[in-house]
Amino acid sequence: MKNIICITLTLLATQLLSAQERKLPIDTVVTTQHNVTVNGTAFSYTAKTGTQPVWDEMGQPIAALHYTYYTRNNVRDRASRPLLISFNGGPGSGSVWMHLAYTGPRILNIDDEGYPVQPYGVRHNPYSVLDVTDIVYVNPANTGYSRTIPETGKEVDRDKFFGINADIKYLAEWLNTFVTRNNRWRSPKYIIGESYGGTRVMGLSLALQNQQWMYLNGVIMVSPADYKVIRVGGPVSNALNLPYYTAAAWHHKALPPALQNKDLLEILPESEAYTVNTLIPALAKGGFIDKNEKGEVAKKMAYYSGLSEKDILDQNLVIPTRFFWKNLLKEKGGYTIGRLDSRYLGMDKKMLGTETDYNPEITSWLHSFTPAINYYLQEELKLKTDIKYNMFGPVRPWNNENDETRDNLRQAMAQNPYLNVLVQSGYYDGATTYFNAKYTMWQTDPSGRLKDRFEFKGYRSGHMMYLRREDLKKANEDIRTFITRTLANGKSAKY
Repeated sequence: MKNIICITLTLLATQLLSAQERKLPIDTVVTTQHNVTVNGTAFSYTAKTGTQPVWDEMGQPIAALHYTYYTRNNVRDRASRPLLISFNGGPGSGSVWMHLAYTGPRILNIDDEGYPVQPYGVRHNPYSVLDVTDIVYVNPANTGYSRTIPETGKEVDRDKFFGINADIKYLAEWLNTFVTRNNRWRSPKYIIGESYGGTRVMGLSLALQNQQWMYLNGVIMVSPADYKVIRVGGPVSNALNLPYYTAAAWHHKALPPALQNKDLLEILPESEAYTVNTLIPALAKGGFIDKNEKGEVAKKMAYYSGLSEKDILDQNLVIPTRFFWKNLLKEKGGYTIGRLDSRYLGMDKKMLGTETDYNPEITSWLHSFTPAINYYLQEELKLKTDIKYNMFGPVRPWNNENDETRDNLRQAMAQNPYLNVLVQSGYYDGATTYFNAKYTMWQTDPSGRLKDRFEFKGYRSGHMMYLRREDLKKANEDIRTFITRTLANGKSAKY
């Protein structure tokens, strides 16, 4: 009898200890049913959220990735229905931003310009693209509820996850498993990535083709980060910021009347032309630029940026974005402006300086996104867990070496006549500027023979342009049109 009691107590203690472990099963799914009305049409859909393993070469799980998968119900021919695979960026960002504010069937409770309101939570998204495509939102390792799995007694092999090429490799393999499990091999496929996700999907376009034999119809880059420009520096990288400065200054009514009295889309081509034709060559001359030419360039930069000629000359014509965010409104209320969305205002401790104390847009976004995603996954999608949802996960240091993603995209397009690209950017994004995105698009294929398969769309908001309700509607419609236009519809994949 004592032995039976002892065994029972041991089992109970084991169960209690197991119950107290704060982790999700590595392979699980919760399914719920919902309804939404999109563009005036009501329909039901299925939501599946859970985890799927990442396997190593020996077939052992080394990570469990959290995902949420939406499928429209009552679809007669699932094989011809597109699948949209969605990533955010960071690197290290959870797949929450586009999920709960852009393409998904639920969006944040925010006002029409994107600012948080209480009570926090979600509401139906009347512009979701779920009417034309099924969608899966993927959280890479250590983001959202996704976690790496160390071998017993060993540390996680970070080289398998936390770098541009490692990230692309394991995600391509994971997507192969996901598509197989969900019987989506016959479906037209699209991948969408925001910010660093732009780098990710450029690389995935070729990795999916060459490593998984999975061919895409479209790549969508939202406010893409191209590190071939952003982290390189030099005359081109520095000059490409000017059209963004023009846009942000116009929004804050900080430009000279000759520009301020025109519409934004009237003045941006002018600033872009000056950047390409005059500013890049001028900055290329460095300290050997003629004094008179330097003065003329400073005067024109002040005209297009809202900054003073003195500030521009003091910076030797090279204006860091952080200086612009700090100083644009220094004499106009003393506010700073946001990095990712320069419509947002901040208040620093000191007026004088070369960089801001904080990014006001990030604090605003976390204000509304964090409670919403936690509520939504646990209460509406019924995924119950004590695990913390990582809005930004521990993925540093991140290996940026051997970044060939831009050429990967070109090669994928060359190999696959079906593959088209849509680039979406907000004019007030100061982190991955819209003109940087255009430049990336121009530089992807130097031959120019693929340019008819690229499309650019701009919006009067920032990095997450969809937070502004008017742009939420327009940007989703642009995706919807892009998907509809790039379906094969019986056309052979050939030149």
